[in-house]
Amino acid sequence: MNIRKTALLLFLLVAGVVTAQQKNITLEEIYDGTFRMQYLDRLHSMNNGKEYAVLNTDKNSGVKTLDVYSYKTGQKVNTLINSSEIDGLDYFIGYTLSKDESKVLLSTKLRSIYRRSSLGVYYVYDLKSRKLTQVAEEAIQEPTFSPDASKVAYGLDNNIYIKDIKTGKTTQVTTDGAKNKIINGITDWVYEEEFAFVRAFDWNADGDKIAYIRFDETDVPEFSMDIFGNELYPSKETFKYPKAGETNAKVSLHLYDVASSETKNVNLSGFQNYYIPRLEWTPDADVLAVQTTNRKQNDLNLLFVDATSAKAKLILSDTDDAYVDVTDNLTFLDDNDFIWTSEKDGWNHIYLYDKNGKLINQVTKGPWEVTSYYGYDTNSKRVFYQSSENGSINRGVYSIKVNGKSKEALAVKEGTNSANFSTDFTYFINSFSDAETPYVFTLNDAKDGDVIRKVKDNQALKDQFEDYVISEKEFFTLPVNGEELNAYMIKPKDFDPTKKYPVFMTQYSGPGSQSVANSWSGGNGYWFQMLAQEGYIIVCVDPRGTGLKGRDFKKMTQKELGKYEVEDQIAAAQALGERDYVDADRIGIWGWSYGGFMASNCIFQGADTFKMAIAVAPVTSWRFYDSIYTERYMTTPQENASGYDTNSPLSHVGELKGKFLVVHGSADDNVHVQNTMRLIEALVQANKQFDWAIYPDKNHGIYGGNTRLHLYTKMTNFIKENL
Repeated sequence: MNIRKTALLLFLLVAGVVTAQQKNITLEEIYDGTFRMQYLDRLHSMNNGKEYAVLNTDKNSGVKTLDVYSYKTGQKVNTLINSSEIDGLDYFIGYTLSKDESKVLLSTKLRSIYRRSSLGVYYVYDLKSRKLTQVAEEAIQEPTFSPDASKVAYGLDNNIYIKDIKTGKTTQVTTDGAKNKIINGITDWVYEEEFAFVRAFDWNADGDKIAYIRFDETDVPEFSMDIFGNELYPSKETFKYPKAGETNAKVSLHLYDVASSETKNVNLSGFQNYYIPRLEWTPDADVLAVQTTNRKQNDLNLLFVDATSAKAKLILSDTDDAYVDVTDNLTFLDDNDFIWTSEKDGWNHIYLYDKNGKLINQVTKGPWEVTSYYGYDTNSKRVFYQSSENGSINRGVYSIKVNGKSKEALAVKEGTNSANFSTDFTYFINSFSDAETPYVFTLNDAKDGDVIRKVKDNQALKDQFEDYVISEKEFFTLPVNGEELNAYMIKPKDFDPTKKYPVFMTQYSGPGSQSVANSWSGGNGYWFQMLAQEGYIIVCVDPRGTGLKGRDFKKMTQKELGKYEVEDQIAAAQALGERDYVDADRIGIWGWSYGGFMASNCIFQGADTFKMAIAVAPVTSWRFYDSIYTERYMTTPQENASGYDTNSPLSHVGELKGKFLVVHGSADDNVHVQNTMRLIEALVQANKQFDWAIYPDKNHGIYGGNTRLHLYTKMTNFIKENL
């Protein structure tokens, strides 16, 4: 240690800034599990509303138990399943209880397909008889109990099957399924990724009908990825991937009658029906609710389908000049009146409609967003939700009468509160964190929010950080381009306002997203702390187009992804550069996915502002990305060619002056490595020097083994060498 550094450390110790035992976070500690966050296991709230089930694993024996606990006391009251006591099954990974809690669906040998989909071998375990029944010999998808738990419907080889648990008989519902051609009851790649669901079939309340969506992918273009693996010759993975402006799967809706084995086709031609992003049966066994939308996704229809006639009726049309978000918030009351969320007044709020689609009333109002909808309690007539009404970077939990009166603040401590309610809305488990506090879980009374008991906290992790040099995350707003943009800053612990520091900007910037939030951040948050103690100021700014500041703020980037967000990040960097303690010649930026798209654009278009940039898994032209996401914000390339090309990093490579690192996984099924390869070629032809790295057979997350440690070591070294 040199004399100057020793003197500085002694000064800081005397000043009380650091203590003798404090040390800096290292990358090895971040990725070897040194900092262990305690989370609450996924709970299943039992039908009685007073108990919940948790899947536990004995670390020594590997035995799994499905245990039931009392909400009020936290004490175990029962064990539903003990894997060591099940004849014919050595282990299981996950579980799903039937609606009546008489049977459990147990999953084994799970294998991931894409982001949300998987294949597995499943068993039904009868909790009373202790009988075990294998659903199918093959690995299947999305097995789902009928309401009375007598049957299980599932997907196999792009077809739908039904297993009768009592008789053991299996019935094939559809027969035309074929890889890369026809899919029945399971979504295609782009629906799974962008509409966020996989199971495209549903049982009605009586269990005598199944509604399902059929996907005809025949004309959808295919995408191929090389899988290098360990063999002498690489293999290829080929799948249907509709890029912006290309042909999507043709979707159709069908009703299957279990008793007669007959299928009815539902004619949706009189409605916006290019996409069918949601379907679910209402409490009425003869009424199916279906959501459909046009290709632009700016006219979302709610349809009711009569199961007897198979005729559809328009109940509600939610329109917007830009787009309408598809959610899972639709909730039916007993009489088929329903709750719906919409941005139609400029902010995302809750609405109550009657069964004919007539507005009864707007339940929530104000210049703030409903950020999560938790449900409706039929007994108290109250709606439970999370919102940003205590500040756009905070989240609070509230309840309100369905008539819009008698609002109750249930968990509103400044920071981020998130609730998981018991089945009867007697209790909720609140998850709280803020920038300085790791997650704390408490059991709360749903009537008034009073804390009944602490369930779990992360005090051990918080105490552990006493051994490390940790800087405060400072929240502020930055006046940029006529807006007050949310931002945060992390300074070195020994920050000296008379010195000048390099700034490393982190961002995502995608439509409706939020990176500046008052919540605990592990992972990259630890990395940012490490960089701060290396002498960098970390800054994050949420530009125009991001979420939770109203419909107009979010949707102003329509048809121009990468224009206003880039302008804001460049202007933000320039504004930061005017501060006395910032070295304006040493400002860098990075991002992943959409953030990589942004980082690339920023160093190209802000060549005189940014000294360096890192882009991980970037989109480099929206022409290369999928149809549903891209067209939601950009319409098609045929309609909006200038919007696609003017804001593409490929159009600005000639402006590069600083140091640039681009990284991608070769098996990224989401943002294809094609994006980076085309960017590399454009930079080469522009005779621009840069650095790049490809991680073989890694997907969009770029992880596995030492991959993350290697990647973050590479990025850290690049920052130190170039900023």
